[in-house]
Amino acid sequence: MDLSAINPVLLVASLMVAATPLLLAAIGELVVERSGVLNLGVEGMMITGAIAGFAISVETGSPYVGILAAAIAGAGLSFLFAFLTQFALANQVASGLALTLFGLGLSALMGQGYVGIRPPEMARLDIPVLSDLPVIGPILFSHDPVLYLGLALTAGVWGFLKFTRGGLILRAVGENHDAAHALGYSVIRVRVLAILFGGACAGVGGAYISLIRVPQWTEGMTAGIGWIALALVVFASWKPWRALLGAYLFGGINVLQLNLQAAGVAIPVEYLAMSPYLITILVLVIMSADKSGAPASLGRSFHASQ
Repeated sequence: MDLSAINPVLLVASLMVAATPLLLAAIGELVVERSGVLNLGVEGMMITGAIAGFAISVETGSPYVGILAAAIAGAGLSFLFAFLTQFALANQVASGLALTLFGLGLSALMGQGYVGIRPPEMARLDIPVLSDLPVIGPILFSHDPVLYLGLALTAGVWGFLKFTRGGLILRAVGENHDAAHALGYSVIRVRVLAILFGGACAGVGGAYISLIRVPQWTEGMTAGIGWIALALVVFASWKPWRALLGAYLFGGINVLQLNLQAAGVAIPVEYLAMSPYLITILVLVIMSADKSGAPASLGRSFHASQ
C-alpha cells in the first residue's frame, strides 16, 4: 500500500470531472421535478445521449457537434415521455421506467459498430495565467468547456428559479397546478418545456461520460449515474446549489475509491467499488428526512377539465 502515490491536486481535479455528468443530469431533473413531474427515465436519456454524442463525434470529427447531438437525443427521448404523461396522461413512474429500458436497449443497438473506437478529443479550456497558477490552476482553470457549462447551468437554474417570472411560474405549476391553471398559465406547456430541458441536460451528461470522462463506448457505461441523479435531487431538497454539493460529494467518493484501489489498499475491490453508492444512500437517508422542499404536485397528472 502506497498512499503517497495519490496526488491531492490531481485527485480534486478528477473529482470535478467525475461529478460533471451527475451534476448535469441532476440539474435537469431538478427543473423537471420543480414543475411537478417525476421522470424516472434519466438513466435511459443519459445512455442515449452517450451513444448519440459518441457516434456523431466519431462521424463528424467534432466533439462539440457530438455534445449538441446528445442534447437533441436526450430531449427527443424526453419528448416521448412528455407525450405519454402530459397528453396521454400515462402513469409517470411506469412511463419513466419504460423510457429507461427503451434507452438502454436503443443505445446497445446503436452502439454495436462503435466498440473499440476512440472519439475525437475535446481540447481543455486553459485560461491564460490562471491555468499556470500552482495548485489552483490545475484544479479550477484547466478543464474542458462542458465542465464549466455544468457550473454555469447550476448558477443559471438557481437564478432562474429564484429571480425570474418564468421561474416563479414553474414553481407555481409544481406546487399547485390547478391554481396555476386558474391564473391563466399553461401547465402542460410549462411541464413539456421543463421535461425537454431535463432530457437535454441528461443527454449532455451521458455524452460527457463517453466523450470526455471515459473516451470510449461501452454498453451500459452510465452504470447507474441516472439513478444517483434522481436520488441527488431529493438529497438537495430541490435546490441547485445543494445538488452541486451532492454531485461533488459523490464524485469525490468515486475518485477516491479508484485511487485507493490503485494504491493497493488492503480492502476488497468489490467493497471499494460499491462504496460511492452505499455512502450516497446513507447521506440520502440522513438528509432527506425533511421533505418540506418537495413540490406539492410532484408526480400528479394534470388535465384542464379536472
